[in-house]
Amino acid sequence: MKKKILVVDVGGSNVKVMISRAQRRKFKSGPDMTPREMVAQIKPLVQDWTFDAISMGFPSPVRNGCIMSEPKHLGPGWTRFDFEKSLGKPIRIINDAAMQALGSYRGRRMLFLGLGTGLGSTLIWETNVLALELGDLPYANGHIIEDYLGKSGLKRLGEKRWKHEVLRAVVLLKKSLIADYVVLGGGSAKRLDELPNGVELGHNRNAFLGGVRLWQTNPRTRRPKWNIL
Repeated sequence: MKKKILVVDVGGSNVKVMISRAQRRKFKSGPDMTPREMVAQIKPLVQDWTFDAISMGFPSPVRNGCIMSEPKHLGPGWTRFDFEKSLGKPIRIINDAAMQALGSYRGRRMLFLGLGTGLGSTLIWETNVLALELGDLPYANGHIIEDYLGKSGLKRLGEKRWKHEVLRAVVLLKKSLIADYVVLGGGSAKRLDELPNGVELGHNRNAFLGGVRLWQTNPRTRRPKWNIL
């Protein structure tokens, strides 16, 4: 029987919970939100939904389903929190950009860049999903690239110069990582109207599909289909 998956997409501004592409609810996150507070807000939002398992996309490095470091844009306490115990269902945790990337993937070698509060990044090829931390790359004037491409960069530079910086960086990253195509997601991506060849806009709804795909299995081995590196 096919599992019904609840998808939780944790961002620096909002937390979205989804049971289908059409049905989603959200609440504000931000620098003061702890995991305990997030769970307390999720529970009443999903009490009328039936689901078997949970996928959670989280804005921090994740390895083997464990949050490796505290997020930049949320409160403390995430690395040791037991989500499975608190939410009462099996849960798989993945980097938030990797989850949206997995939902956007349609073959070959794809680079995903999430233009949101910060800069999310993931590379996918075949059945391999590699979450990256490109946002911390050194950039102009002693900054990191996230300072230019993230929300703070948009505010500081203004929309016109921000667009120029995004497109310049995207072309460089596509070439450096030998990607066949780049998908741009995140809340700020919709501001981009003209895109170079091989670069396309994704959709935030793809995070739901990525969360569902996270529970796919290989029919021959019955092991997880996707190799989350």
